Parts: sequence; structure tokens; C-alpha cells
Amino acid sequence: MAIERLHINERMSRIVKHNGIVYLSGQVPKDTSKNITEQTVTMLDKVDELLLEAGSSREHVLSATIFLKTMNDFSAMNAVWDLWVPEGHAPARTCVEAAMARNELLVEISVIAAVREA
Repeated sequence: MAIERLHINERMSRIVKHNGIVYLSGQVPKDTSKNITEQTVTMLDKVDELLLEAGSSREHVLSATIFLKTMNDFSAMNAVWDLWVPEGHAPARTCVEAAMARNELLVEISVIAAVREA
């Protein structure tokens, strides 16, 4: 069974596909100068773009792990998340407070999804 890796750099692949499953590396916001709401929106925009490229979609997300710099942002992040997840397609999800790679990052997400059937 072939493993397909896309957007490979020295440290990781942004997309890995194997056996009908899409694995996305941790995605962070496009503009880290914004508040948690804006950071969550642009982070999920990146997830949408990568899922589309991988032949998947938000309706096919199986699991999501969300990392927040502070749980004080939990409600604001969830307000965006709840609008992003299609009704009836909520994935398994974990949300934890974590030390972020850069101080200005407020949120990061890792996603596993199924490939859409042709």
C-alpha cells in the first residue's frame, strides 16, 4: 500500500495519504497578530485547502486535536469551530492547553480525515 506525501520539507509533510486516510500536520493561523477568533478562522481555512487538495473535505474529518495556548480561549474557538463543522459530521475531538511553538500562536490543529469516495 503506497504512502503519498505532499508538501514535504526537512521536518515533515503537510499531507500524508495512506489506505484512504488523510493525515494533516499541525496547522496554525495565517495571521498570528489577530485574536483567537480570527486565528481559528484562518487556521480552519488552511485545513479546508489541504483537505480539498488531498481529496477530502470537512464532512470527512474523522478526528481533530486542537491545541490552545490558554483554555480562556475555549469558548471563542468553539464558536468558530461550531460554524465550521457541518451538521451531523462532528468528528472525534480532543482539545488541550499546550505550550505553543511561537508565543504569538493561540491555536493549532491536527486533523485525520477519510478520502472522499469517487
